Amino acid sequence: MKKALLVVSFGTSYPETRIKNIESCEKAMQAVCPDRDFFRAWTSHIIRKKVANRDQMFIDCPQKALERLIEEGYRDVVIQSLHILNGDEFEKITTEVMVYKDQFDRMTIGKPLLSSIEDYQAVIDALIDNSPKLPADERIVFMGHGASHHAFAAYACIDHLFMTKNLPFIMGAVESYPEIDTVLVRLQQENVRKVHLIPFMIVAGDHATNDMASDEEDSWKSQIEAIGIETQCYLQGLGENEQIRALFAQHLLNAIGEH
Repeated sequence: MKKALLVVSFGTSYPETRIKNIESCEKAMQAVCPDRDFFRAWTSHIIRKKVANRDQMFIDCPQKALERLIEEGYRDVVIQSLHILNGDEFEKITTEVMVYKDQFDRMTIGKPLLSSIEDYQAVIDALIDNSPKLPADERIVFMGHGASHHAFAAYACIDHLFMTKNLPFIMGAVESYPEIDTVLVRLQQENVRKVHLIPFMIVAGDHATNDMASDEEDSWKSQIEAIGIETQCYLQGLGENEQIRALFAQHLLNAIGEH
């Protein structure tokens, strides 16, 4: 029986961060199931079109990838997304790919990064292990994407866990709670002198480059500096973290083992 591994991500138009984050995650997935042929899909039509026109790099959407697998005779496919939350993007993928389920002998989907309390603990451990020791008046502020889906509560949950563990970490989100205004209030209340800004995203792409680290007036860097706090930015996605990649790989193995 022909077996396939399909890794699905949002995609990125930044070649360097694609290699460091998406492709490094894909290689981690391939390493734990070497008996499966590897395929890639990106969900963002805009990014797929951009890299096709600019780089002549043609990447399937999830539906096209599955149609390709059917045409090539694959009967067993496991899909692993590189999404952080069980949010609208992941639900959209699940809904779209399940249309093809009856055309395979077996099709299963691995869970996103934060899917259980054990996942939260593992992610926090990964952040701790890859963060510098800070003086009492410094904080690491993580910028998450945010979501209109109720899964946005995951950001508040991990921020609460930061506080209960007395970590010098603060979680914020671009498009939902905890928003930057909430982060700014906390920084002032805690008399923070310096902030280290780090993306809480698989890739350090547009949001990290523009919304977080740019010199634009409304960037997080500019807003934090405007209240008198020194700010240092790190354009490094979660996909560069070996422990994060290992957690995705474990979700993939769990999905394979479910049947």
